[in-house]
Amino acid sequence: MKFIDEFRDGKVAEGLAAAIRNEVLPERRYHFMEFCGGHTHAISRYGLSDLLPTNVKMVHGPGCPVCVLPIGRVDQAIRLALEHDVMLCTYGDCLRVPASQSMSLQKAKARGGDIRMVYSSADAVALAQKHPDKQVVFFAIGFETTTPPTAVAIKQAAALGLGNFSVLCCHVLTPSAISSILESPEVRQWGTVPLDGFIGPAHVSTIIGSRPYEFFAEEYRQPVVLAGFEPLDVMQAVRMLVRQVNEGRAEVENEFSRAVSREGNLKAQALVAEVFELRKQFEWRGLSVLPYSALRIRDRFAAFDAELRYAVDYQPVADHKACECAAILRGVKRPQDCKLFGNVCTPENPIGSCMVSSEGACAAHYTYGRYKDV
Repeated sequence: MKFIDEFRDGKVAEGLAAAIRNEVLPERRYHFMEFCGGHTHAISRYGLSDLLPTNVKMVHGPGCPVCVLPIGRVDQAIRLALEHDVMLCTYGDCLRVPASQSMSLQKAKARGGDIRMVYSSADAVALAQKHPDKQVVFFAIGFETTTPPTAVAIKQAAALGLGNFSVLCCHVLTPSAISSILESPEVRQWGTVPLDGFIGPAHVSTIIGSRPYEFFAEEYRQPVVLAGFEPLDVMQAVRMLVRQVNEGRAEVENEFSRAVSREGNLKAQALVAEVFELRKQFEWRGLSVLPYSALRIRDRFAAFDAELRYAVDYQPVADHKACECAAILRGVKRPQDCKLFGNVCTPENPIGSCMVSSEGACAAHYTYGRYKDV
């Protein structure tokens, strides 16, 4: 296959669906977690669950970077914009993430905060160059995919001597989230879900490669198949997982070989290692506080660390009591299990973060009306 539309061929999808039906064992049930929000979006958009046998269930995971952002981190960004008079730059989805006291960055902007939507970290650096009299802070979020561009921005700012640029770093790490799903006892209040394997993320894996997932296959006996975001990618990954389960194997397989290697992007990894180091702990929405699960800026580049420059301490904030985002992010509940879903909580009026980004499970289900099938 050479073109995107070939990965969306309906006839091929029907053939894959038939092959999966022929290979599943009728006496057992299969539960596969698609970790990444991009896969959740593809499953909802193309109705892939409808093509699978009834004993194969897809479980949504915590792979949406906006969804796992805790309220306290958004509060930090709001305080920077309103109390420290900085120009705060971030990605569009972050603007609508609910914060405490019914606030969001979008509402803070309406109250007079200088908050800008940017498409990349380079845009934030350009704004700092254009406005030398204004302090510019880039609110950096995301998994390993968006971390290298932030590292580039910090190095560029250092090379240019931009004293008015800094980064509020909230980059998190995929393997830590998978470990939490499998073993963290402190978040069992939301329940557990049986898992037979993972569909590993696509874009993240282009950076870190397939090697980090080998630990989960070896230690937890969980098969992992790395897959692209197109519908046929996902269907083929499900078929590969079914085969592993049926054969009693737990290995890392790479369906997305056209973009992912075992070693990953070594240049990007070196760049990240030069600028960032592990945080001792970091709070995730839905996963609680996880050790060594996020990155902080190294001392060498401390002058560009907004947390140090403005002394904005992190203060944890509890989620909305009626919101089920925490359980949905762990795969324990589905979006339609939340009593706020689709009535009080909509993409226009999100109560929880899962309804904000297009990669969020709630937003994907709402947008494509999958919840109406029940």
